[in-house]
Amino acid sequence: MTYVESNVKLDAKGLACPMPIVRTKKAIKDLEAGQVLEIEATDRGSKADMKAWAESTGHHYLGTIEEGEVLKHYLRKSSGQEMAEKTYPVVASNEQLEEKLEDRSPIIIVDVREAAEYAFKHIPNALSIPLGELDKRLNELNKEDEIYVICRTGTRSDMAAHKLASNGYKSVVNVLPGMSGWNGQTEGLND
Repeated sequence: MTYVESNVKLDAKGLACPMPIVRTKKAIKDLEAGQVLEIEATDRGSKADMKAWAESTGHHYLGTIEEGEVLKHYLRKSSGQEMAEKTYPVVASNEQLEEKLEDRSPIIIVDVREAAEYAFKHIPNALSIPLGELDKRLNELNKEDEIYVICRTGTRSDMAAHKLASNGYKSVVNVLPGMSGWNGQTEGLND
């Protein structure tokens, strides 16, 4: 059994289309931006439905885990600010980060997405430090290392890069557009 951290669980087992989506719409309204909703369903068509609904509404479909007859879908509520302007001045493209990885450059990748997002898909050897935990986990990072910060769209990583730089980290780079456009090597629950 695979465990993925979520903030709220929704039981939609035994319900047929469109009820899992109807219940999901209702449940996601009560979540705060960035929180993860786990939906348990038995309708086999719910996987495609959840993914399509999330994409059409701007929420992030993280993935689905099958446990016997139960499908566990994971969605992250969007903040609405994910397309906000990025202001951290030092940036690298996904391709530039991929080149650094191919060259085996001595860099640290800090993934500031939520734990569930990281679990489903992340860059190998990236360190998972969700943005909300960054303040209390700064001591896990060396201020002299070259740190590439990544999230889904570049917004959370922009905030994290500012935070790191203001705390004395000397070489911090925000990766744009982030995991939403990452074509490099990944690992996670769906691999």
